Amino acid sequence: MSMTQAVQERPAGLVAIEREMERQADDARASFDAAHPLAADIAAAIRASGRLLLLGMGGSHAVGRAVEPFYRALGIDALATPLSEQLVSPLPTDGRTVLVTSQSGESAEVLRWFAEAGGASSVFGLTLEDGSSLARAVPSLVGAGGTELAFAATRSLTITFAQHLAILAALGLDPEPALAALAAPADADVTQAVEALAGATTMVASGRLLRGLAEAIALGLAELSREPAMALEGGQLRHGPMEMLGPTVGTIHFRADEPAGDLVSSLAAACVEAGSPTVVFDASGRTAVTGAITIPAPRSEGLGALFHLLPLAQRFMVAHAAARVPDVGTPRRSTKITRIE
Repeated sequence: MSMTQAVQERPAGLVAIEREMERQADDARASFDAAHPLAADIAAAIRASGRLLLLGMGGSHAVGRAVEPFYRALGIDALATPLSEQLVSPLPTDGRTVLVTSQSGESAEVLRWFAEAGGASSVFGLTLEDGSSLARAVPSLVGAGGTELAFAATRSLTITFAQHLAILAALGLDPEPALAALAAPADADVTQAVEALAGATTMVASGRLLRGLAEAIALGLAELSREPAMALEGGQLRHGPMEMLGPTVGTIHFRADEPAGDLVSSLAAACVEAGSPTVVFDASGRTAVTGAITIPAPRSEGLGALFHLLPLAQRFMVAHAAARVPDVGTPRRSTKITRIE
């Protein structure tokens, strides 16, 4: 078989995902640079209200969960909730700044929320599509490079994190460590992690500070591998679900240089002891967990750790799924833009 034939026979969905990942760092930096004027306005609104509601679906909601702690560290009462929940049992928006995130700006929940929310006063959008319904409805940060074409979210996550970094910087966070991590992502080999989890039929992703990153990767694993994958914040995994652990339940842990890093370590060790194949994506600088596969990244905290670990976790997510699904990246029951609630 020629090299050309081998490349042509690779699943189109996989090729599309890899193309998105190849350009994500550059597009994220461009999105950060372009965000400044509106990011300053958004930051002023957040500072004035002191309360932030982050609304989104799927990967967009996972981003909201991931950035919650960074807003809270700046004294902002930040809460991420799915748009679908906001439609069914709404939190009051009066006195809150609202950020609605949707890469397409066209998902069913976004359209209905704007149709029903009416005069919510301090609302902004984060999207990848300048001409979308979201971008037309409210002032919106628009990511560089246009809409993500591949099924599972990769590039869109990185861009949205960069948009939040611009807002957080306007609120007083030093963006340089995160920008340095974005410019020089960690480049560890994930082969051992893929091999270690080859026998797992269910995946559990977990973190403490990086709990939102765990949620994003669990979603991508379920979408691409077509097998159960869930995310449980470390404390939530401790409180009962440990009963499901064993050789067919793989666990993935995300550890930054964080006060709760030792809790991540002890939980990963407990998962190893329970017989689960265990992987730690590690930017903590701490000692490796005995019995677990460690995927190392430079010691870092906050969004710097997230930008170091995200591309490694994406690489693992795609490789794990590609080893299990012949047409990886081709959805069978979903669409890129979910237009039905």
